[in-house]
Amino acid sequence: MVRVDLRVVTMDVEPKDVISRDNVSVKVNAVIFFRVVAPDKAIIQVEDYLMATSQLAQTTLRVVLGKHELDEMLAERERLNLDVQQILDAQAEAERERRAKVIHAEGEKQAAVALLEAAQMLAQQPEALQLRYLQTMTQVAGDRASTIVLPLPMDLLARLVDKPRAPTGPV
Repeated sequence: MVRVDLRVVTMDVEPKDVISRDNVSVKVNAVIFFRVVAPDKAIIQVEDYLMATSQLAQTTLRVVLGKHELDEMLAERERLNLDVQQILDAQAEAERERRAKVIHAEGEKQAAVALLEAAQMLAQQPEALQLRYLQTMTQVAGDRASTIVLPLPMDLLARLVDKPRAPTGPV
């Protein structure tokens, strides 16, 4: 068993050298505030989620600060903090969207397998297909607000057409 703290975690980022856009080496540090929202994934899918979070923050910090000159870094710290936070938030949102798409795709796959199994069962028993057809007609007929055109299966028509007719009238 592994314990995971679900409260907000505060972590210091070690001071790192960052080269600004005007090629000045600057030593910067940061503080990260984060909260684990999926403890099972934090333990199973990442070797060390604390280290991974720290590394992601350091990389993002270097990328953002490397786009600015020293004077901008000194004058606009709050804006740079917001830039770093927005990038990290966007990465977290992208990861959530990715996970949602994977879950949706898995659901679609399971639905397709179930439909295939149902089609195979119906193909083995033509009577079951006819019952399903009649059930669908009953459901659709409940809505009187629309016109319904129903295709008639050809095998039903073939049975009616192929039957020999009894003579009608004098011969």
